[in-house]
Amino acid sequence: MGIKHKTRARSLWVINYFTACGFIELLPWVGSGYDMERFGILAKGSPRHADVLIIAGYVTKKALPRIKRIYEQMPSPKYVLALGSCPMTGGMYWDSYSTIKRIDKYIPVDVWVTGCPPKPENIGHGLVMLMKKIENGFEGH
Repeated sequence: MGIKHKTRARSLWVINYFTACGFIELLPWVGSGYDMERFGILAKGSPRHADVLIIAGYVTKKALPRIKRIYEQMPSPKYVLALGSCPMTGGMYWDSYSTIKRIDKYIPVDVWVTGCPPKPENIGHGLVMLMKKIENGFEGH
C-alpha cells in the first residue's frame, strides 16, 4: 500500500446524481450525525472537480445521457457508487418502459450499496469499502 493510494482514499470529492428517495438517506452524512467531512469526503458542485459519482434513485432513459456526461467530465481516476435497488434493478419501477434496469451496462460501478433506500449506515459501509479498494491500489477508471 503506497502513500499515494492512502492519501487518495482519504480525500474523496463526490458529485451526486439523485432522483426520488435516494437523497433522503444520504442527507444524514452531510449533517453532524455522520459528518462525511471527517472521513475526508467533500461534496463538489462540478464533475470536473469530483472523484466519486454517487447515483441513487431510479434512472430513466432520458436521464442516462446526463449521467454519462457527468461521468465523462470527471477526471481520472474516477469511481462510481450506486445506492439502492433502483440503479441495480429499476427498483419498484422495474417494469417501466423508460427505466434503466442496470446502470453498470452504461458506466462502470465500483461499489453497490443495497437497500430501498439504503440506510445511512449502509452508505457509510459502501464508502469505507471504496476507500479500502483505493488504499489497496484500485486505480479506478
